[in-house]
Order: sequence, then C-alpha cells, then structure tokens
Amino acid sequence: MKTLFVHSDFIEFYPKQKAVKAAEEWKQERQRIEECLVVFTAVEKNDEKNIKGVIERYIHEIKKVAGELKADKIVLYPYAHLSKDLSSADAALAVFKQTAELLSKEFVVARAPFGWYKEFNIKCKGHPLSELSREINMTEESAALQKEKEELKSEWFVLDIDGKKHPIEIKDGNVNSCSSGKINKNSHDINSCFLSENNQSKIGFDFSKHPKLAKLCRYEMAKSRIVDVEPPHIRLMRKLELVDYEPGSDPGNLRFYPKGRLVKGLLEDFVTRETVKYGAMEVETPLMYDYEHPALKNYLNRFPARQYSIQTPNKKTFLRFSACFGQFLMKKDTMISYRNLPLRMYELTRYSFRVEQRGELAGLRRLRAFTMPDCHALVKDFEQAKQEVGKRFDLSVKVIEGTGLSINNDMELAIRVVKDFYEEHKEFVHNMVRKWGRPALLEIWDKQFFYFVYKHEFNFIDALDKAATLTTDQIDIENAERYGIQYTDADNQKKYPLILHLSPSGAIERVMYALLEKFHMQQKAGINSMFPLWLAPIQVRLCPVNDTYVDYANEILKKLEKNNIRADIDDRTESIGKKVRDAEIEWVNMSIVLGEKEKESSELPVRMRETGKVEKMTLDDLIVYINFRTKGFPFRELSLPKLLTRRPVFYG
Repeated sequence: MKTLFVHSDFIEFYPKQKAVKAAEEWKQERQRIEECLVVFTAVEKNDEKNIKGVIERYIHEIKKVAGELKADKIVLYPYAHLSKDLSSADAALAVFKQTAELLSKEFVVARAPFGWYKEFNIKCKGHPLSELSREINMTEESAALQKEKEELKSEWFVLDIDGKKHPIEIKDGNVNSCSSGKINKNSHDINSCFLSENNQSKIGFDFSKHPKLAKLCRYEMAKSRIVDVEPPHIRLMRKLELVDYEPGSDPGNLRFYPKGRLVKGLLEDFVTRETVKYGAMEVETPLMYDYEHPALKNYLNRFPARQYSIQTPNKKTFLRFSACFGQFLMKKDTMISYRNLPLRMYELTRYSFRVEQRGELAGLRRLRAFTMPDCHALVKDFEQAKQEVGKRFDLSVKVIEGTGLSINNDMELAIRVVKDFYEEHKEFVHNMVRKWGRPALLEIWDKQFFYFVYKHEFNFIDALDKAATLTTDQIDIENAERYGIQYTDADNQKKYPLILHLSPSGAIERVMYALLEKFHMQQKAGINSMFPLWLAPIQVRLCPVNDTYVDYANEILKKLEKNNIRADIDDRTESIGKKVRDAEIEWVNMSIVLGEKEKESSELPVRMRETGKVEKMTLDDLIVYINFRTKGFPFRELSLPKLLTRRPVFYG
C-alpha cells in the first residue's frame, strides 16, 4: 500500500463517471470537507495476502499522523496513480470501507468514491509536515510482529553511578522522577521531581544538575522524531560552504562542497584508523541485496525497514541500510575457530540507505543516504561479550573526543536492555554507567522483541533539545543462527557465536551535524566557534597587504604544505581589515598579515581565532605548533585553489 497524507484547509471533489466496472454506487454530488487530513491511497496486489494486517497498519499510520497534526477529520481518497501494481477492486474497496468504519469511532471520516473519475480541488496548508508519504508492506509474519512491537512494554529509569534505579515518567511534557510520594502539580519545570507527602523534600532523582539528561529522557519517552523547526546547523553548513541540499536528487541525499567533502573524508579516515587499531579487519561488501535470499528475507520480514527497492535485470533487490547483510554473509562462508574469537570486522559504508519520512529529514541529522562506520565482532558467550563491549566503549569515547565533541559536556548515555538480561548481568550494566562517570537513561523491556538483548548509545542533545544517537553497540543473540554463522569450539563442535554491532561514531554526517549544532550553541554563549585544528578545512590564511607580497606568501605556503598544513592566500584587492574579517567569518583557525615588516623580520603575527589574540611566531615555531596539535590525526590536502581570486563561490 502506498499513501500520501495532505494536511488541508479543504478538499472538494465531484464524481463524474465510473472508471471501472466494479465501481461502487455513488450519488454524483459535490462534497467539500474543511480542515482535514486527506489520505490519498493505492491498495496494492501484495496487500491482498494480509488484508487484516494492512488495515491495522493503515489505521495505525493515519492515527499517528493525525495525532501529530492534531487533525480530527479524515478523508480517505482512493488514488490509483500512486502505484502500478494495484490490488483487485474488491480487495481495495474492502480496505477503504473497513478502515472508514473503524476510524469513525475516533474521527469524523469522509470517503471519496472508489472506482470513479473525479474532479477535485484541494488546498494544502504548506507547513513542513503538511505532505507526508508512507508505504505499508506487510507479510503475515510482520503484521503479527508489528502488533507485538506495539504491545511491547518498557520501564524507564535514571541509573546513577551507585547502581540505584530512579523510576521516571513523562507527564504533560515534563519528565518526573517517581521513586515514591506524589507529583508536585504546581510545577511545570522539566527538573521537577516527585515530592514527599509534606512537599518538603525531593525523593526521586534530581535533574537540576543534569539538564541534558532530562532532555534526553523527555525526547526518548515522547518518541516523536518529527522536526518542525529548521535546526541551526543547516544555516551553518550552507554558510560555511560545506553541504547543501540537492534538488536534483531524492530528499535526504545531499551535495558536499570541497570543504565539506574534506571534513567528511577526514572524519572517515579518523574513525577507520581508530577502529582498525582496535583490531578490526576492514572489508567491503555490496550495496544491494536479493529480497528472496532466505536469510535476508527472514530478517526483512521480522524487522521491516524503510528500504529502497531496485529491480535489476535479474531480480528484485534492496539497498542496504547497514553493513550487517554483507558482513554476516561473509562470516557465514568463513572458517572460524574459537581461537579467532573475538573476530572483528569493519566497513565504512559509503553509502547506507533508508527511506526516512520527509517530516523526519533535517539537514545532516537524518538522511536517506548516509555513511555508517559499522563494526561487528563475533564472541563466544556473554562473558566474552561483556569484556569486548567494554573495550569498544573505550574505543568509542576516544573516537567521539577526537572529533571535537566532549563526552562530559556534549553527550548523554542511554542503555536499553531486556529484563531477563538485566537481572542476570546487572553488575555489567551498572559498570557501564560507572565507566561513563555520571547517571544515564535506562530502558528495561519486559521481554525480548529485537534481535539484541543489550544496547547502549551515546546521544548528542542539539540546540532544539532533540537527541541524536551517535555511538551505539548491541549484543545480538539471533542473527548468527539466522545467517548460519558458526565457529568450531575447543571440543570440535560447531556452535553459534553472539554478534556485537558497533558504530563507534555513528553516521559521519551526523557527527558533522553535532559539531555544527555545538558551534551554534557556542556562538550564542559568546565563544568563537571553529573546527578542531586537524579537521579545519583552512588551518592558516595568509593575507598579503598588497600584490607586492603575494610571492612572499607563496614561499610561506609551500613550506606549510610541505609540512602537511592546509593554507591558502587571500590575494584579492581588498583592505587588510576586510581580509582578516573574512577569515574570521570563514572560521579559519589562524590568519597572518604579511607585509614589509614581516618579510624583513623572522616573526609572523599569527591571529588565533580561538583566543582572538595575535601571537608572534617564527615560521618554524608555527609549523611545530600546528604539527604538535594535529599529531595522531589523519591529514588530507586542500582540493580548492590556493589563491582566493581563483576560487569559485559555492553558496552565497
């Protein structure tokens, strides 16, 4: 089933003549519905396999969208043009009639006639969520699983470093700790706790010292991923000529300008280098996979995701949304001994694909094509798994800190775990929070639904108080058997390992989003924003006072480049004041004015963006300073022309 939701000021339709023999009987009268959610729908042939399940999902999606838009009128509009693989008329009509009947218990429901050519007028409201598409693709198995997922219950806690669990709940948009006592009904503050009976002392967890943790709790418990305000990083990514939207592609596929490609490439190099140092073997696997492959089909039916589908000359395929498929199939065909465990495998997926909904797409934060560092490890048992997760946790901290984000100031930890696993491995979970060094969000599921029984996440809280997962690691107890991955144990018996799923940084694009959001918040606090020196597109800007000193600037440029330092020359016929200001606007880390005084002297006046001060240095001292601060990080040359007069303007 394919649907298009349009939040409308009104829709007006008039049935003119029957389009098919099976068209339902309908009076030819004009009908107008105002302030409504119009659901254009094409019922497809595959839907006939599970009409009941499709109707359940159809209603679920309608209720979800209507709730987000606060719409109380629904118009079901048959629209065959959304698909080329339509169901029979009888099946489609049954879907529309039953859906209308069930929805009418909660909404005012109107239905356009099925099987008619219709004249219609519609006025879309035009806000960011006014047009949304959905695709429902269910088998008997996935329908049952969807219902099971919706019935999955979880408890929420703040887990402190002493191992104490503080129950929390969300009420009226606020997060409250509810260890005991009663709610302070007069408080609407996110930090409000449950109070003792005499309202004198707080009993539950006090969020006042952990405001970002409170924001994470509220965001995760509310479970809304819709972005209705443009995130600040979007302005910065365009202003700095890093990244932009690509109108010629599918939404969520972006264009990276030279500076953006440089930053992205350096991050890719850094994450890959650190993951390989940890002991992972780097591999490369295909982007597309066969829908009918037995192991893949089983996985897709159990966990249907938002796939891109492609019909090749030979078969129907889907584009990967992670490196799991290729790495698991590779491991299945590998001869593995217990001596090889933990067996670590890594791929930087450029790209992974996921058909996120339009209302969820937001700059670099959530994309349909993204670069995911994906590291899987095979381990023998839970004891080995816990040891390995600890090592990967340390790797992730190193990676996040290296990108320029701060674990203590920018990130919050969330742990999600199945109840039985938590009870059996409680000390391990508590140790992870102690390793983190401050309280964390803990979600405990009453039973296993996903393939993993344990998962932790490093979450970034942005300028709009939304959380975005960067690092994540999971303990998977299902997929080894599903894919037929085995190892030979010391007793010469074939056994199934556990699989750990790690992305040490999260999607590379999302790291860039987090950095830019952090920079925006720094600017609001009056702090000069800039990329870490190793990651800065332009590390040094040379500003000759006039054309006479461009050759001198070139001599310095060559020495800097010889020592792996990215520099350029502002050779424009502008005042020196404007050149320095433009370097600041462009976030160049260091700028140097060059004239007769500097040419005769051995010292250069290096203006530091970080402090706003001018430091006197020799060229050799500058090279040593930069090389020391970038030691251990990857280097890439600047691909832009070195002279600003020869450089195009990509955005402005």
